[in-house]
Amino acid sequence: MEQHPAKQTALPARKRRPAFDREMGVRIAQELFHERGYDAVSIADLTAALSIVPPSLYAAYGSKAELFERAMQFYVSKEAMPIHKVLIPGKAPAEALTDLLVQAAVHYTRHETRRGCMVTEGMRADDPVAREMATKLAEPASELIRNYVAQHAPDRATEITDYILLTLRGLSSFACLGRSTEKLVGCARMAGNSLDQEFANTILVDLPAPGECAV
Repeated sequence: MEQHPAKQTALPARKRRPAFDREMGVRIAQELFHERGYDAVSIADLTAALSIVPPSLYAAYGSKAELFERAMQFYVSKEAMPIHKVLIPGKAPAEALTDLLVQAAVHYTRHETRRGCMVTEGMRADDPVAREMATKLAEPASELIRNYVAQHAPDRATEITDYILLTLRGLSSFACLGRSTEKLVGCARMAGNSLDQEFANTILVDLPAPGECAV
């Protein structure tokens, strides 16, 4: 009796895993870093959130710190408060700077878990590399504020700028501690009263719009 070879069942083709989206990975990491802070996010946390293994993470981004830097850059470009839209010509400097503080208070508390300024909080990181990255990214915003103040109160530019930066960082810190928007706005307005006194004797000068920057 003639025997026929058994028919072989073709195995289904293996589905190819989609290529890893590095930009989407930066966005996911940004949310994680912002919510928990640099030091509290581990490589295991990142690989779990990105659904990749550690070698793939290092191949894509170089290191945890480099991924953090890219995440902060994304935050500055997409989610940070744009200073150039607040410090505009035609406003009294004390009014504009008070608006900056009030808008920061609202901005830092707009999300339930991702609170404060990601870059500002990055400047408090225990890791020196991450801390230096955050400090460098914060410089343009600080310089923009300093230049704005200097054109209205050149003799007191350093002191007033330091006061504003200190207040902004305090607002960020309090936001991370869970303080309400109302409480932070109240603090911002109180700081604005001090700015009114500082600028009371200055003359308003029409200035060109400052360059784009954000905190």
